[in-house]
Amino acid sequence: MAPFLAYEDKGADTPPALPLVLVHGHPFDRTMWAPQIEAFAPTRRVIAPDLRGYGASPVVPGTTLLSDFARDIAALLDELEVEAFVLAGLSMGGQIAMDLYRQFPDRVRGLVLADTFPAPETPGGRLERNAMADRLLAEGLRGYADEVLEKMVAPYADPEVKAHVHRMMTSTSPEGAAAALRGRAERPDYRPLLARGGVPALIVVGEDDEYTPVSDAEAMHAAIPHSALRIVERAAHLPNLERADEFNRVLAEFLATTGV
Repeated sequence: MAPFLAYEDKGADTPPALPLVLVHGHPFDRTMWAPQIEAFAPTRRVIAPDLRGYGASPVVPGTTLLSDFARDIAALLDELEVEAFVLAGLSMGGQIAMDLYRQFPDRVRGLVLADTFPAPETPGGRLERNAMADRLLAEGLRGYADEVLEKMVAPYADPEVKAHVHRMMTSTSPEGAAAALRGRAERPDYRPLLARGGVPALIVVGEDDEYTPVSDAEAMHAAIPHSALRIVERAAHLPNLERADEFNRVLAEFLATTGV
């Protein structure tokens, strides 16, 4: 049985627009989407869960596959009586969004993939993710958070944004984060799925993202039929927080022009 997920559910009384479901990345929580919830809840229902092992959701040690996360979200949406929706995910959240689309293609009416990539893990990457899982279990997340903060957000990012991102990382359960890392090490290849198209897709990436650089986003855009690509200037891996107004403008444009 899927664990009960903590979640934000705002703007429920705004039909006929489809609900917007927001999937956070690692090692964050649903507060990552605070600017988007505020911006879009006046015009449509916005649902942002804490993934299993993150935020206020239950921690399940071991290995959590991307497909497990996706089924958790689908089960939550069943509880909320949401059948069809627009799905947006960032980084690991983008890969979870791809898997949810793989499992439930008829429910996803639009796909927003931010600062993510669809390729399977490499042998070296598998070793690195499992080693990082071991490290987080042994040390916790503070040292890791200190090391990667200025890759998650650009060095020139607003200090309040930096503090928010650091706080999310250091608040994350080591067991939950490790389980996700072990699951991501086993991720499949989503490129054939995306190449088939089928729904409107928006690809967004921060101009200075080192984890998922612009070249990855361009390759994904080239592979997905009828997709749109938007590059957010002066942002790294979390443009939705670093340049929230610009990210919201790009997302609103996509929703309006595609009619989802």
